[in-house]
Amino acid sequence: MLTTNCETLYAELMDVARLYGDIPDVAHYFVHSGDVFFNMVVVGGREYRFEERQPYAGEIEFKRYARRFAKLALYKALSSETGKEMPWGALTGIRPTKLAYSEKERGNDFFPLFKKFGVSRENAELVADVLASQEGIYAKEEGRADLYIGIPFCPSKCNYCSFITADINHTGKYLDGYLAALGEEIAACKGLRRYTSGYIGGGTPLVLSEEALARVLEAAAKILPAGAEYTVEAGRPDVFTEGKLALLKEYGVTRICVNPQTFCDATLGRIGRKHTAADIYRAFEMARAFGFDVNCDLIAGLTGESLAEFSDSIDRAVALSPENITVHSLCLNKGAKLKAEESRLFVEDIGKMIAYSREKLYAAGYRPYYMYRQKYAAGNSENTGWTKPGKACVYNVDVMEEISDNVACGANAVSKRVFFEEGRIERIASPKDIPTYMQKIGKIVADKLQFFA
Repeated sequence: MLTTNCETLYAELMDVARLYGDIPDVAHYFVHSGDVFFNMVVVGGREYRFEERQPYAGEIEFKRYARRFAKLALYKALSSETGKEMPWGALTGIRPTKLAYSEKERGNDFFPLFKKFGVSRENAELVADVLASQEGIYAKEEGRADLYIGIPFCPSKCNYCSFITADINHTGKYLDGYLAALGEEIAACKGLRRYTSGYIGGGTPLVLSEEALARVLEAAAKILPAGAEYTVEAGRPDVFTEGKLALLKEYGVTRICVNPQTFCDATLGRIGRKHTAADIYRAFEMARAFGFDVNCDLIAGLTGESLAEFSDSIDRAVALSPENITVHSLCLNKGAKLKAEESRLFVEDIGKMIAYSREKLYAAGYRPYYMYRQKYAAGNSENTGWTKPGKACVYNVDVMEEISDNVACGANAVSKRVFFEEGRIERIASPKDIPTYMQKIGKIVADKLQFFA
């Protein structure tokens, strides 16, 4: 049990406590005086005292440093008690790269700060490589935006998936009405911003019939400028057809995602997939015939999968030579079937899986170009996008670094507006379920126009 005299810090402290699983009762105390931040942690009757001097300007900076130093204090105390250190140390935030950029903007090298917070040298160097890959892409520019279009339908739901999606066999009755509402929302977004990239995600967009897919592509074509980076998360190989890929090509799509998650047939069956590794190769062959850049997604730590099986998937993905490979760490997310079955993830060899993927991808000429973390990831690991030189996905960089507005359309879509001078971000979300989205489309459109005014 964790207690603190400062309830506003409780959630941040719990993020650190969760890293250590079952721990004895912990008491935390925080006080400050001027620019001095004092934290005391009591674990098993032993006191750990920490004092940091840090000037700050205004309430926002004060809260940032209060959270930062409280987490660091708890991490150091628990590390001393357990003898365990975490690969990302006391950093529990989703985007370590944002902290690195923040230090750079102040004229500082971020390595000393990462070292202070217990981040391993290997992970600090990974962040440095991400920043290097983003050179020429990373830019904060007012009036610029990316367009997101959500298709919340799938052929079936995987056990690890927490997205608000549904089996199209059960929700197909809503499809026509959903596409009508979606088309209305997309049309209303014309001219809201200067769009530099577009992304159709899901769900599994290619689960749609050619006719339904054409409706979405036609709506997007009316607001996306010619030549913009344009990605479709084609998704699972069992929904690929030459006719659907031809439609994507016709409407200017430049990139597609082929998301096998694993090349192991036994694992595919366990996670709820209805295709085989052979279908993955077939999908890649079709995609190459149309000249798309391809991203391939893999997940480390899938149910029952061994280090050898995961390593084989990495080897096979590299052999296919897609422009991008994204390696995710399995995560317990609310709403996933896996979350209902497991209260905590323990994946044997997850550290070795991530290490193998890094070694293999670096050796094959890929470089990390974006990364993010999730609270309940196996082994406190991360998700990393890897790219061949010159093939980084601009949309992914914009979204992960939060350096561009995001105009998001569809059920459960979250639009984002970035205020650079004020250093803040505002969000507006659409209803999660499809019927409510359809019923409230008029209000959704009106609210969105006001939000981006």
